[in-house]
Amino acid sequence: MQKSENQERNYSLIYKSLTHLKTKINSKIMKKNILTLALTLVFGTAFANPVDGEKKEVKTESSTVTWKAYKVTGSHTGTIALKSGALMFDEGKLTGGEFIVDMTTINTTDLTGDYKQKLDGHLHSDDFFSTASNPTSSLKFTKVEASGKNSYKVTGDLTIKGITKPVTFDVSVYGSKATATMKIDRAQYNVKYGSGSFFDNLGDKTIYDEFDLVVDLEF
Repeated sequence: MQKSENQERNYSLIYKSLTHLKTKINSKIMKKNILTLALTLVFGTAFANPVDGEKKEVKTESSTVTWKAYKVTGSHTGTIALKSGALMFDEGKLTGGEFIVDMTTINTTDLTGDYKQKLDGHLHSDDFFSTASNPTSSLKFTKVEASGKNSYKVTGDLTIKGITKPVTFDVSVYGSKATATMKIDRAQYNVKYGSGSFFDNLGDKTIYDEFDLVVDLEF
């Protein structure tokens, strides 16, 4: 009889120990599952929704847009100010860009005095860029392809005088600086003055349709 009671007591102790052990194990499993779930929610979401690259704002005060236009009897050069701009990168590679140019700042840099004042005023008039009614132009990248280690072939939508046309140009990026070079056909944007595309028999008064832009950016 005494032996039977001792056995029951031992069984009871063993049962309690096992029950306690089971509770501790279940608690640890639950904590582990909760931790796993938390990590999945945090890091799983982060990996499923990565940051879409990096947008770098252009420093407009230290960036320049230089133009050069050609005519039968020579050429003229000048500048236009950037109003705003940004370049997009993904893992250090250029992926996009968008810019607004302040057309009210267009001017010549190769003339002085009355000659400069006259040509600057003419560029602002309806013969050329109609800056009173079209104070800004814009460019938005639509396609970027690497063409070298730091070079890209870019296609974008260029809007001048409310007319949008595609343009293709080269961009080079070095550190926090970038340079773009492009040729623009003004006839596509209804800039008619002195253009052989709109007028005949202009002779030596012809101004060629294509002009060059060199854009130096800091960001």
